[in-house]
Amino acid sequence: MGEPEEVWEQRIHDLKPYQVNREAMSYAKPTAIFLHCLPSFHNTQTQVGKEIAEKYGITEMEVTDEVFESTQSKVFDEAENRMHTIKAVVYTTLGGK
Repeated sequence: MGEPEEVWEQRIHDLKPYQVNREAMSYAKPTAIFLHCLPSFHNTQTQVGKEIAEKYGITEMEVTDEVFESTQSKVFDEAENRMHTIKAVVYTTLGGK
């Protein structure tokens, strides 16, 4: 995210072994959860996802769709919590009590 397109191919190659997938999650306890700060490239249902799939031939990057959409995934709960934290920081910064 946010890096020049020229480095993407090398980053994809270098980081592929660290992808969070079903095998990686199998090493964790059954109660383990998956968190991600979003946005995430886990399928081709976005414009960026389609472009990356066409250019690099991959359909998932840092996490597989299987993990992202699993019951262990709490990414949207995490995103909601972040929103409330940001609101609290803004409120306090603007002089709220």
